[in-house]
Amino acid sequence: MPVYISMLRGINVGKNKRMKMDALRRSFEALGFEQVKTYIQSGNVVFKTAKRSSSALSKRIEERILSDFGFSSSVISRTGDELRQMIENNPFFKRPEIDPAKLHVMFLSAKLAPSAIKRLETLTTKPDESRCCLQEIYLYLPNGASESSLMKSPLDRALSVVTTTRNWNTVNKLYEMSLSCA
Repeated sequence: MPVYISMLRGINVGKNKRMKMDALRRSFEALGFEQVKTYIQSGNVVFKTAKRSSSALSKRIEERILSDFGFSSSVISRTGDELRQMIENNPFFKRPEIDPAKLHVMFLSAKLAPSAIKRLETLTTKPDESRCCLQEIYLYLPNGASESSLMKSPLDRALSVVTTTRNWNTVNKLYEMSLSCA
């Protein structure tokens, strides 16, 4: 059985869309998923289930969240192998001056259209940098996420896809967790 990583968007940020991680784990287990583990309080879940498309899996989880918690949350899922490839293909690691603590990955619900990639380029202002690869956008934010013009933009609307962002440490921790499920 393959290992999947699902990332919920906008969970436990502010007063809305609050959920306990033990309740989220039970929700995933009720879907028949195995070895369900969560990481931090922002809706990161690692689990095993029968092979299926990541988008179909995300839709099924979104429906369950609405049923169990009474609110909607977008979900973006990747396999453990996809996450490994994404880590290995980080274009910023070719540059020795890059501080990994300033790296983030924006996970996309679908590949960007060429026009959306152009929009991303116009929204990315120095010193921030972005690189779009397949269904992820790698971000280097040297002044931090809170000071980034990109993170203050309504990127979902500008790019016409659902996004959720994780810092590089979280991405690597989720991959580590996926290995322990294999």
